[in-house]
Amino acid sequence: MSTKKVLITGVNGLVGNVIYRKLLEFPEAYDVYGLSRRRVASDRIRDIREVPEEKFFQADMADFDAIRRAVEGMDVIVHMAADPSGEHGWESLLHSNLIGAYNVFEAARLAGVKRVIFASSVQVSFGYRDTEPYKTLFDGRYADVDPDTIPIITHRHPTRPNNLYATSKVWGEALAHVYAQRHGMSCIALRIGWVLDDDTPPAAWGDAVFCSKRDIAQIVQDCIDAPDSVRFDVFYGLSDNRYNWLDITHACEVLGYIPQDGM
Repeated sequence: MSTKKVLITGVNGLVGNVIYRKLLEFPEAYDVYGLSRRRVASDRIRDIREVPEEKFFQADMADFDAIRRAVEGMDVIVHMAADPSGEHGWESLLHSNLIGAYNVFEAARLAGVKRVIFASSVQVSFGYRDTEPYKTLFDGRYADVDPDTIPIITHRHPTRPNNLYATSKVWGEALAHVYAQRHGMSCIALRIGWVLDDDTPPAAWGDAVFCSKRDIAQIVQDCIDAPDSVRFDVFYGLSDNRYNWLDITHACEVLGYIPQDGM
């Protein structure tokens, strides 16, 4: 098995750094590089594993030329870099999430990168929270819901973003489909659940969309190693939570994902 050159954008963020640490455990399988806008860690992470200078690219996601240089020679791009909340306003989302996503996919196409894994979010489905039984789950009233009867939302259901951040992730998923269909790339959209540094959701409703650090690292590794036949697909990245309302069986069946944790 040949070693894959993997670039993780947003490597100094919480999820990006968790994935970086995981891949370093398999030096025979992955030659790992990182890209970030800054050298300092995200304020969401306490203990960062720094990327060596010779394998680190410092670039703004809106700088196409810098992204183009970073992706050259890579086999896989794990695109985690983004404005993670939309709290900094439309201009931040535009540059980091929309222009940034386009720059990654287009640079990957020009460089002949085989696979791009796009970090989407479970928030693309949060509009369902206005209907039952999902509203009760988001209220944290788990005792009022039978987990065995929850209608599961799958990747085949329409997206229902309820904020501009989630809308930017729908844009990224659409780009992934375009580049897979029109340019023959393998593009995977991963709808990531709530990942926290201490693996403990601070709100009760978080138990239903929780993803542990261990599980997010595993499912990304599964995406990297997915067979070439996976041209375009969408997966929810969650742990095996008792009150999951978003489907993880698709990831288990296609990727061989086996979650180790759950709420």
